[in-house]
Amino acid sequence: MVIEASFAVQLHACADRLFHLLECFNGARVLVVGDLTLDEFLTGQVERISREAPVLILRHETTKQVPGGGANAVYNLAKLGAQVKAVGLFGKDDQGRSLRSIFDSSGIDTQGVLIDPDRPTVTKTRISGHARQSVTQQIVRLDRKSDDLPDPHLQLQLAEYIRSQLSTVDAVVCSDYGDGVLTPTIISAALSHSRTIVDAQTQLQRYQGATLFTPNLPEAEQAVGYAITNPQTVTQAGFDLLALTQAEQILITRGEEGMSLFDSQGREQHIPAFNRTDVFDVTGAGDTVVAALTLSLTAGASFWEAAVLGNLAASIVVRQFGTTTTTPSEMKAALQALLEE
Repeated sequence: MVIEASFAVQLHACADRLFHLLECFNGARVLVVGDLTLDEFLTGQVERISREAPVLILRHETTKQVPGGGANAVYNLAKLGAQVKAVGLFGKDDQGRSLRSIFDSSGIDTQGVLIDPDRPTVTKTRISGHARQSVTQQIVRLDRKSDDLPDPHLQLQLAEYIRSQLSTVDAVVCSDYGDGVLTPTIISAALSHSRTIVDAQTQLQRYQGATLFTPNLPEAEQAVGYAITNPQTVTQAGFDLLALTQAEQILITRGEEGMSLFDSQGREQHIPAFNRTDVFDVTGAGDTVVAALTLSLTAGASFWEAAVLGNLAASIVVRQFGTTTTTPSEMKAALQALLEE
C-alpha cells in the first residue's frame, strides 16, 4: 500500500533507527504471564452427509497444533529472538504436554508454568472442511476450558515465581484472555516490574499503573462504555482509557485504520495501517503487536517507534492463515519494501 505522505516522511527520517532497533531484538529478556492456550486446527475433505444427522462427514487430512492466547505472545517473542520465561498453567493432559513440547523446542523457559490438575489446558479446536477443489472453511470450534479460578495455592506459587524473576528480565507482558490465570494476586506481582505491558480483553482497570495497554477497538469500546466511530471518539477514548488505567501510554489498535497512541502528557499520535489489502486472517495479530513493541521498548525505542514496529509485525502475520509469527529478518524486508514505495 502507499502510506500517507506525512507519515512516509517520518518513516524515512527514522529508518536507520528502526533497522537498528530490529538488530537489538535478539537476547532481550521478557517474562510473559498469561492464559496459555493450545490452538488446534483439524481439516478434512467432505465425503457426504451423515445418515445419523444432517451433518457433514469429513475424511481427516491434517492436524496442526500451535500456541494460542497468551502462549502465542510467548511464541512470538521467542521467534523474534527474545529469551522468554513463560508463566501460567497447563492442565494434566495431552494438550498441556503438546504445548510444553512446543515451548521446549523453541528454547522457552517453562519453569514458571505449573500443572493444575483440576483445570484443563485451555484448548481451541477448529474443525474445517472442503469439497474437492474448493476453499477450506471453518465449520465449528470446540473449546476446552474451566470457569473455575486456579487453586489459591497455585496462585501464590505463580506470584512468588514472578517476583523472584523480576530482576532478571527487561519487561513483563500480561496476556489476559479471561481464562483465569490473571487473578489479583498474580497481577499485583506482575505490576511490580517497572516496564509492564498489558494486553487484556476485559477489566483493564485491574492493571492500574501499568506502563502500556494495547486494546483493540472492541476492547477499548467495552472499557470506556461507548462506540468509537470517528476521530473525535478515538481521541476521547484514548484519554478516557489513560484516566481509567493510570497508564503511561495507551495504544488502540484499529485494524485497517491503523493505531492510535496516547500518553499521560496529553499527546496523541496516529500510525496508518501498513497492509490493508492482503489481509487473510487477523487471528493472533494482537499478540504479534505486543511482542514486537515490547522488544522495541527493551531495545530503547520511544513508544512511537515501538508502535511503528508493532504495526509492521502485524502487517506481516495477517497475510497468513491461522495463528502465526514473524521474525526480525521478515520485518527488515517489510520495512525496506515500505521505504521503497
